Amino acid sequence: MNGLMNGRLLKSAKHVAARSGAAILALVMVVSASLNAEVVDRVVANVNGHVLLQSDWEQEMAFEGFSDGRDPNSFSKAERSAALERLIDQELLREQLRPAQAVLPDQVAARIAEVRKLHPECATDGGWRAALQRYGLTQASLEYRLAQEMQIMKLVEDRLRPSIQISQSAVEAYYNDQLLPEMKRAGDRATPLNEIFGKIKNLLAEKKMNELLSGWLASLRSTSQILSPEPSVGELNP
Repeated sequence: MNGLMNGRLLKSAKHVAARSGAAILALVMVVSASLNAEVVDRVVANVNGHVLLQSDWEQEMAFEGFSDGRDPNSFSKAERSAALERLIDQELLREQLRPAQAVLPDQVAARIAEVRKLHPECATDGGWRAALQRYGLTQASLEYRLAQEMQIMKLVEDRLRPSIQISQSAVEAYYNDQLLPEMKRAGDRATPLNEIFGKIKNLLAEKKMNELLSGWLASLRSTSQILSPEPSVGELNP
């Protein structure tokens, strides 16, 4: 990506330099700036030929920090490494996307409205812009990231949800073996099963969804080529 950009810059600069000796200085400045940009925006992973850059990684942590209400610079080395692994997983899932999983603009707008409600300081447009700026985000970059997230969620739902079946016996077993003993230990009133049956069923369904997703990602990783030029990516920019 950077190589193509540098090639275009060099080709353009050489054309100008042929007409003016002063343009030689401009060429040197352009090349120098491009080389400096490469140092900052280096490759942190290659997923089946798709390059993930340092800026992609930083953007992911900014998005996660914004979603969780924490400073991205507070991420530990382990958390940074985990964010990169999630970025790789997202790329593997994006490769599985189909046109049918496209997200409409009004759906993204509704999701943006939900995110704004999580941040009281974003009630006004000025507060919203200031919050985005603090995290190094823009309205466009946030919309793009949310659209990708929604697409991936739809992909996962379409692929995995139909195979999940939670039986009544599974709900009863969870209630009797786990939930009921926990309520007794806490000294709480034992809530009747019929009052929380639906909640337990949804909980078990989400647990099964996570298990299936972990297995799918493991399968995708085993059949993919994932390269990282950095020996310790989690230690970059601590």
